[in-house]
Parts: sequence; C-alpha cells; structure tokens
Amino acid sequence: MPLKLMYITNKPEVAEIAQECGVDIVWVDLETLGKEERQHNMNTVKSRHTLQDAANVSKVLTNSSLMVRVNCWNENSQAEINGAVTAGAQLIMLPMWKTVSEVKKFIDAVDGRAKPVLLIETKEAVECLDEVLKLKGIYAFHIGLNDLHLSFGLKFMFQLLSDGTVEKICKKIAAANIPYGFGGIAKIGEGTLPAENIVLEHYRLGSTRAILSRSFCNAEQIGDLKEIKRIFKENVTKLREFEKYAATADEATLNENRKIVADKVDWVVKNLQTVR
Repeated sequence: MPLKLMYITNKPEVAEIAQECGVDIVWVDLETLGKEERQHNMNTVKSRHTLQDAANVSKVLTNSSLMVRVNCWNENSQAEINGAVTAGAQLIMLPMWKTVSEVKKFIDAVDGRAKPVLLIETKEAVECLDEVLKLKGIYAFHIGLNDLHLSFGLKFMFQLLSDGTVEKICKKIAAANIPYGFGGIAKIGEGTLPAENIVLEHYRLGSTRAILSRSFCNAEQIGDLKEIKRIFKENVTKLREFEKYAATADEATLNENRKIVADKVDWVVKNLQTVR
C-alpha cells in the first residue's frame, strides 16, 4: 500500500488541491505552546492556525480526512479538543507528551469522537512508550524528528534514523499492531538527505504515513492556485512512481539504502555545525 500523505494548511482552497492530488490527511495545526522556544531560529513550520480555520477546511474535504493538532496537554486541553471535534476533526493529534498519564487523559478527553493520534517528539515519550502501548484507543503514532532530535541533544534530525532510534520505536509500535509514520518528505530529487532515501526507509521500517514538507509544495510562498496545483500534481506523481519501485525493493536493496542514509547523515553532521 502507498504511504498515506499528510499536508499542513489552513487554507480551504489549498486543502481542495491537496485532496484532488491524492493527499489523505489535511492537517490544521493549533500548536503554539512552547514551540517558538524549542525551535528558536530553526527553519521549521510555526503555524498560527485557528479552530475557525479547521471548520473552514472541514467543509471542503470529501475524500481526505481532517486532522487537528492541539497543544501539549494543559489546563485548556479539554476545551481545545471539544473545539476541534466541533470543527469537524476526524483525527486529533497530541504533541509533546511525556507521560502515560497525559496520553490517558488525552484519549479520555477525545472520548471516541475522533481518532487519537500521538506525536512522539520527546525523550520521555520514547522512554515510556512500552507503557503507553498498553493503553486502549490509540489510532496511530507519528515520530516527529524535529523536536525529538532536539530532545536527544542531536545536531541533525535524521541522526535518529542512522542511530537506530526510529527503528526501535517502529518495531515496538508494529508489535502493537498500530499504524505509524515519521518525519516529512521533500520532493523527489531534493532534500539535505534525498527524498528517495527517506522513502526507502519508510518502506524498510514499515511506516505507512508521512508529511509532505514545505519543499514539496510551499503554498504559502507560491500564492497562485494554478501553480500550486501544477506543482502538487507533478510532485505527487513523481513520489507515487518512486513508491512503486520502493514497494518492490528487496531486503538487500533496503539494507543498502540504510547504509547510504547512515553515511550521508555522518557526512552532514561532520561537515555542518548544525543542520536545521
């Protein structure tokens, strides 16, 4: 099965294009708490989306699902989750969790009204994952490489691939028979670590979902809807074509790619003081 593709936008017209081009999950991002402090001076997405944005996007989605990322667990979480449900969220994602208790409270707060998705992006989440996996009601996991590599004190987010951290996490989730994905994908032929290598790692590790990064199609910068649609369609087509190759790659090919990833990550870490 091809990867389920996720794309972050709060614009209904862009969401429609993403849906038409085969994006499975449109992601409206409410997370703001602590993000600027964690990712200060990093070239990462820091959204300022609202519940009204989620409601507006929800109205145009017929084939794609709407996912809303709320803030980390806090005193306002129940109200925020209720608002996401009212806005039409079919999936709700909890970021920056660190304890089993936070996850349980989150699942209870969602209360079956949407599908709970857990974003693994803290060292503490990795440490308590075994206990979290015993809980009922988790729909899917996503491993957030940006914040997780910061939590582990690493220089480059893809070190989590080369040092085996992502693989260990994936194996534990796979054993619990819960879907998972990690990181983002640039357009084929681009990326500090080329998208082709990342896609092959998704297939080697049994990942079933990935975020389309800004470099895949930066709708915020392009503006022209016809151009956005052209770029989106072209890049999704290239990705799906490459996936046909990845899906048939044998174990030797996937393991060779793993070694290539490790070598490229080592080169980046040695040659750049920090890579964001």
